Amino acid sequence: MKKLFTMVVALFFMANHTTAQFQSYKFGDGIKVTSQDSSFYMRFGFRFQNLAVSTWRLADEGTEYSANLLVRRSRLKFDGYAFNPKLKYKLELGLTNRDVGGGTGPEFNNGANIVLDAFVAYSFHKNWAIWFGQTKLPGNRERVVSSANLQLVDRSRLNSRYNIDRDVGLQLRHTFKVGSDFIFREAFAFSQGEGRDVTGGHFGGYEYTFRLEMLPFGSFASKGDYIGSAIKRESTPKLSIAATYDINKNSVRERGNLGSFIRDDNGTYYGKDLKTFFADLMFKYQGLSIASEYADKTTEDGIPTVLDSENNVVGTFYTGRAFTIQMGYMFESNVEMVLRFTDNNPDDLVANDEVRWTFGLNKFFAGHKLKIQTDFQSIRPDGGTNSFVWRTQMDVHF
Repeated sequence: MKKLFTMVVALFFMANHTTAQFQSYKFGDGIKVTSQDSSFYMRFGFRFQNLAVSTWRLADEGTEYSANLLVRRSRLKFDGYAFNPKLKYKLELGLTNRDVGGGTGPEFNNGANIVLDAFVAYSFHKNWAIWFGQTKLPGNRERVVSSANLQLVDRSRLNSRYNIDRDVGLQLRHTFKVGSDFIFREAFAFSQGEGRDVTGGHFGGYEYTFRLEMLPFGSFASKGDYIGSAIKRESTPKLSIAATYDINKNSVRERGNLGSFIRDDNGTYYGKDLKTFFADLMFKYQGLSIASEYADKTTEDGIPTVLDSENNVVGTFYTGRAFTIQMGYMFESNVEMVLRFTDNNPDDLVANDEVRWTFGLNKFFAGHKLKIQTDFQSIRPDGGTNSFVWRTQMDVHF
């Protein structure tokens, strides 16, 4: 697979070397190519994350220890514009087993989930834009923040259990300003409702997502409202407050766009309307950064279990509520200390409540493009066994 992508890129460069202009390259910016008539622009980048994980589980019979070394993510990314700068595109491909796994069922035609993003965005009028293709839905901020720009080694438990992830469809986006600084952003998405790379058909209903963002003190430097850590130290306080409402009609996956498909032994799919609400914020000032989120996911009848025609349980939606908040401070040496608290309260028929505390220490050499992160996590499930996790991860982005 990697050889194939290498050959494609090499052939592209060879075919265009007489008419394309290669721009100056700086570490982390990717390789940039512009056609001679400026009708085409492409930026190509590659990144990977190497991760070490150690886990201690405090069982009654003694402490259980496990460890794992892995390539957490490895991705190719292409973005730019075609014909004119108003028509932008993005293609992102995942190469690791964790990126491509989960596509072995009939819904994926037994193929791997290689494609992460594949969409075009057309700015058709002033502050209006329409997106078409597969990409992240305008859901909770923590999920929309790229995994390349996370403040801790990985996202919180709130995100892993309640986010609405990627899907295929249309998105309409609009931005306007009130006064000199107050910015409003609106987004609406209409999507298939079953997540990325589903090619075997349409098994449930459609999904509708609405999001509103408010930035009372103006925009963040370098889009910092969607970048973890105070990479760019804001000289004045910056705040973004947002809310998202999502309804996935007749959802047939346990977490809407993620998880197992709910079907019986005969292959019949069963679903319910799944409703999700998010509220989140991002605050930055100088070396200080604060991010917080709340999630509430429920079914149409408030019951997470799904029954077949004979009242047998064939699946369970992951529903409930969760809250997370994290705060970090970036020193002048580009060393950052981070603390995160997450309280997860799934419904009684789903899982036990749990509280997680995470303390992190980061060192940035070239912002998020080259960094080392380590964190220590305490996991306390209600009625379960406490455990501790230590993770260390290195990011390299070309």
